[in-house]
Amino acid sequence: MSGAMAKLSLGPVLGFWEADRLRDFYCRIADEAAVDIVYLGEVVCAKRQPFVGPALGEAVERLRAAGKEVVLSSLALIGEERDLAMLRELAEDGAMLIEANDFAAVRLLRGRPHVLGPYLNVYNEGTLEVLAANGAIRLCPPPELPAEALSRLAACGLVALELQIFGRQPLALSARCYHARSRGRRKDNCQYACGEDPDGMLVTTLDGRAFVAVNGIQTLSAAYVELSPVVDAARGMGIDIFRLAPQAIDMVAVVGLYRELLAGRTTPQELRARLAELAFDTAFADGYWHGRAGMLREAG
Repeated sequence: MSGAMAKLSLGPVLGFWEADRLRDFYCRIADEAAVDIVYLGEVVCAKRQPFVGPALGEAVERLRAAGKEVVLSSLALIGEERDLAMLRELAEDGAMLIEANDFAAVRLLRGRPHVLGPYLNVYNEGTLEVLAANGAIRLCPPPELPAEALSRLAACGLVALELQIFGRQPLALSARCYHARSRGRRKDNCQYACGEDPDGMLVTTLDGRAFVAVNGIQTLSAAYVELSPVVDAARGMGIDIFRLAPQAIDMVAVVGLYRELLAGRTTPQELRARLAELAFDTAFADGYWHGRAGMLREAG
């Protein structure tokens, strides 16, 4: 196990949550959740920014006052001029650490410390070396990387690695908005259909099995990734930051469970049993870690 103290991070909210809900959420995170790092920002759709921007701005100060490290997350798909303008405005904030989720952001952040988000295709040591020389200090790898590949990236020692161990995994982005199309609307007249499904809209197979979840233009895993059984193995590789993706459940309780795990006060089996009560009927998966289909789950 690595000698560094493990940290918990909270990724950006990916769903379209109304402003009051976001304010309440981050107030609770600031006051009650033992996370070390919090990512804030609209990652999925620039059209949401006018509605959530003020609440996120208020959250920055509240979280920093509570002693949390705050990182601003960029858009993951730059498709229009307004998206690029939003990205440039974010990059001009020299006082905050920024998570780049698009290579346009990487270009704008050249020479400044920044975080590489899971939407960037960083699959090998050569790519990581170039990006570290560009200013990257931390990487949250793409979700599909197996343990073997993560071990090689960690062994480079070029940047800190941050592993998502809970929540829906980001799989793909599209210029089209399937969420709007599912309601018979166009993307430009979506009427913010994604806001009707704060935890994503489940898509099922013909035989009724959950397949993926749709969040606006984003495709997410239907299952929550749950990697508590491999945390010790990840720490042995040198990974010491573990990310939880916010879901529309009691995230303060979820944070508490993983904090107990890192402190050695609970086991992965106990955590999963308690987590199942919070996550209702949502399945857990860990297939990518084991080099298998991501939706699969190892025994345990």
